[in-house]
Amino acid sequence: VGLIEGEQAKQIAKRFFTQKIKIPKGINTLTGMVASPGKTKGIAKILLNVGESNKLKKGDILVTTMTTPDYIAAVRKASAIVTDEGGILCHAAIISREFGIPCVIDTKIATKVLKDGDKVEVDAEKGVVKILKRAK
Repeated sequence: VGLIEGEQAKQIAKRFFTQKIKIPKGINTLTGMVASPGKTKGIAKILLNVGESNKLKKGDILVTTMTTPDYIAAVRKASAIVTDEGGILCHAAIISREFGIPCVIDTKIATKVLKDGDKVEVDAEKGVVKILKRAK
């Protein structure tokens, strides 16, 4: 077994890690894994990178692909976390349990379906995120 690098590695990674997920039209409920239990309602704010943290206000729902330690300031303001990716030991799962806020991970499509300003309910008892009212 040899080491693969450069363009060959990029092509292999692209084949394995680029998934095309079809998103049904009119979707209003997302499901994922419960990482930290609880239930809350709030305004969704989509953060595609930590530089967008200033969009988040106290009580907003943090929606992102996944969190890293750089997101701590944003997590302190959030009333819940929803991620596209993750497992039970991912950063979002651990930090949400530490902060005692609801967290649903591994939705696959939250950052693509939800929009800034959507009113959502995060039910981290069942692993469900429901859109209550779409942003205008």
